Amino acid sequence: MAELNLDDLAVFVRVVDRGGFAGAARELGTPTSTVSRAIERLESSAKVRLFHRTTRNMKPTSEGRDLYAAAAPGVAALRAASRTLEPATRQPRGRLRVAAPSDLSSSFLADLIVAFAERHPLVDLDFALANQHANLVDEGFDVALRAAATLGNSSLVARKLGDIEQRLYAAPRYLQRRGTPATWKDLTNHACVVFRAKELERTWELRGAGGRGEISVPVRGRIGGDDFAFVRSMIAAGAGTHGAPASTSFIHPARTCRCG
Repeated sequence: MAELNLDDLAVFVRVVDRGGFAGAARELGTPTSTVSRAIERLESSAKVRLFHRTTRNMKPTSEGRDLYAAAAPGVAALRAASRTLEPATRQPRGRLRVAAPSDLSSSFLADLIVAFAERHPLVDLDFALANQHANLVDEGFDVALRAAATLGNSSLVARKLGDIEQRLYAAPRYLQRRGTPATWKDLTNHACVVFRAKELERTWELRGAGGRGEISVPVRGRIGGDDFAFVRSMIAAGAGTHGAPASTSFIHPARTCRCG
């Protein structure tokens, strides 16, 4: 027997379900003649008669009943599978693998992540937390969260989630020892804890209180790191022991901050 056409087989199941060509044609949105030809092709391929036809009704033959019993569950499963792709009924589901910095996820985004999980209960969130940028394709990630101004790889698609306002901070114990800077020029006399700095050197883009003016200030630190939690702990600890002159206290964790 020749292999049966799956489209014709789906029409056959619809004809049995609707009790005739006319009902199946209305549901499929196609002429009755199109449905009739599909059944004729199916019977020709199977080399059996699938329906008893009379002027009043049509009933499946024994071969037709056997074919329906075998084919109907598969056709129903395919219809259900196709409906999952319809935007009106589709719900996000499955496992979402996310690459993200550990500090960003555990602090700024913690509430958002929980809210997302509650909104999409069929989605499982699998986070890989690291401060090094992952290769999304090679390492099997679906999405990455990054604090960055530009997107280096043009083959990726970026969406802005929001802005983070950051400032300069110092531990009180450091300020008691080294004094409080009054202007940006005083920063040259202070050591800094730097975040993601090449050779411990960075340029801070500072903006005055109330948005007054911007200036680039080159700084160098004796302590640096690529993790916000580490940098914060250094600041809180005064970043030095025994009152050493190189003790550090100021942090600029991102590209823009405020300097009062």
